[in-house]
Amino acid sequence: MKKIISLVVILMLTSIVATGYAQVRHGSFDVTPYIGFYKFEGNEDMDSSIALGLRLGYNITKYVGIEGYAHYVPTRIQSVGQGYSSDYWDSNTGQSMHALGYGIEGVVNLLPDRNIIPFLAAGVGGIHYSRANEDTTDNRYNKFAVSYGGGLKWFFAENWAVRGDVRHVMNFDSFHNNLLGTIGLTYAFGGRRSAAPPAPAPEPSAEAIEKGRTTLDVKFDFDKSVIKKGYFGDIDNLVSVMKQYPETNVALEGHTCSIGSDAYNKRLSQRRADAVKQYMVEKGGIAANRLNAIGYGEERPIASNDTEDGRRQNRRTEAVVEYLIKK
Repeated sequence: MKKIISLVVILMLTSIVATGYAQVRHGSFDVTPYIGFYKFEGNEDMDSSIALGLRLGYNITKYVGIEGYAHYVPTRIQSVGQGYSSDYWDSNTGQSMHALGYGIEGVVNLLPDRNIIPFLAAGVGGIHYSRANEDTTDNRYNKFAVSYGGGLKWFFAENWAVRGDVRHVMNFDSFHNNLLGTIGLTYAFGGRRSAAPPAPAPEPSAEAIEKGRTTLDVKFDFDKSVIKKGYFGDIDNLVSVMKQYPETNVALEGHTCSIGSDAYNKRLSQRRADAVKQYMVEKGGIAANRLNAIGYGEERPIASNDTEDGRRQNRRTEAVVEYLIKK
């Protein structure tokens, strides 16, 4: 018993300095071979002895699991020299006996996300004896048993843990109190691993933003929609801006002077806007869906139509594009 207590203390101290592994995983399995001691109650007249066993577990959640276990205890029937009256002496005294304990337990993991995990356990099972007589086993080869206790698991690697257990084992029909203490090596596998926390988003870098603006003003001869050579450079400049800032879209607005009917001037202004759009698409490589050509006729003059100079200024296709420049 002192060895088990010492083990528990050592594991608790180790938990303070050891690197943590969050090892109890939802849906994982455990295999634990173990060795320890088994102490029979005095009136069962059997020597305390070592216990060799195996536990197989399944973690329903990271907090709750279920385990099956079995252990073998080689012992012997106690003799008169060990403190019992002479009327106990019979032909069985000093003979070897073997006990096999088995059962199933529910396990509650108290701190499943730590590398040192305390747990509680309780369950039901049985004990099978290799001999049966009145003084040791109540003349029974098999007895029903109930157990409860707890322990610690220390995960020292990703899937490996050292485990210590203590159980109070109560067997029936005649009620007896036995004590089981073990230490084992656990291998855990399977189950759902916790997702790693997302990396923090990088701090946005400070950017200097400046507003840009480009205009286009293409003049046309009277009653014409043909682009004059002197304006190709201005259109190319607008094409360059649109390629540099692909999020921009442009409205091309065609206009006329007041000479002619409203309907004719509307069609003429549309042809002027379409001429600039066609050049930007075919020569400049701008997608047509980024350009909207609109003819306004004589509705939006920028100068007086009473003079030749004013009418010349009104025969135009114009555009304005604004964009953000990041530095």
